[in-house]
Amino acid sequence: MKPDPAVVETFIQKAEAVSAKVVRVASPEAAFAYAVDVCATKEACQLLVSGCEAPLSATAEALCETKQEKIMAAPNLPETEFKALEELCREKSIGLIKDDLRSHLAGIDIGFTRADYAIAETGTLVINSKSEALRLATMVSEIHIALLPVSRLRATAFDLTEELKQWMSDPADYTAMITGASRTADIERVLALGVHGPLELHILLWEEC
Repeated sequence: MKPDPAVVETFIQKAEAVSAKVVRVASPEAAFAYAVDVCATKEACQLLVSGCEAPLSATAEALCETKQEKIMAAPNLPETEFKALEELCREKSIGLIKDDLRSHLAGIDIGFTRADYAIAETGTLVINSKSEALRLATMVSEIHIALLPVSRLRATAFDLTEELKQWMSDPADYTAMITGASRTADIERVLALGVHGPLELHILLWEEC
């Protein structure tokens, strides 16, 4: 289903208003290339690097070893798409994982996901996140990049009523609604990004043929 162009424009405006970066892509392959380029040009995740030069226990040494390369997590891609992304990552010396994310909590640079739906009126991504790996990819990565087929865009949350009812009928349900990058203003009312999740959210809008 192709949404009204006005709905697409509303989504872009609302998403960008909450600091998301929205980019149109021609195909999943173009989305993979975009994600790899972002990962290759960003500074490696610095969560543990500052302490890895100190004398450490064997457990800490092993944890530091996981940050000797940049890491991208793509837990909900179909196998053929995962392999295509894996080849691009290999060319740039980027490690690509899809499970066991707890072994890489020393720092995940990019979490790459497919969004199930999106809501235009609030610029919100909707992801069925029953998988722990998928939840971690959207919460502990420095940058979250989500591929959104335009056909999955809905004008309002009410337009997703039937889909959400179906998800919730299959316990245990875990539905994530993501609006912009992680933010808080709890400390002296100063807005800070990335405190409870990714510093950046990139939404790759794919208009399927």
